[in-house]
Amino acid sequence: MSLKIAQLQKYKGEDWWEWAVWIDGTDSELDSVTEVTYRLHPTFPNPIRTVSDRKSKFKLETSGWGTFTIRAKVCFKSGDPVHLEHELQLLYDDGTATAA
Repeated sequence: MSLKIAQLQKYKGEDWWEWAVWIDGTDSELDSVTEVTYRLHPTFPNPIRTVSDRKSKFKLETSGWGTFTIRAKVCFKSGDPVHLEHELQLLYDDGTATAA
């Protein structure tokens, strides 16, 4: 299985980023997914968020100021879940990473 968490981020200024994560994989793998539950840092409002939009590759969009490990529970039509992790990377416009 080739599923992984992918990300996109955009620096907005004043140590704040808009970012998104989604599940990257083959079309057949993604077609077998029913939903993805993301576990964000506990300081987020509603840190546990479930996405069931296959067309967006189960994309979650939000914003914040610091890095942390994103955990995802990928649920399949077969009923067997897969757990994934991804270290969120936030970069300034010059390409350097935030220290937070």
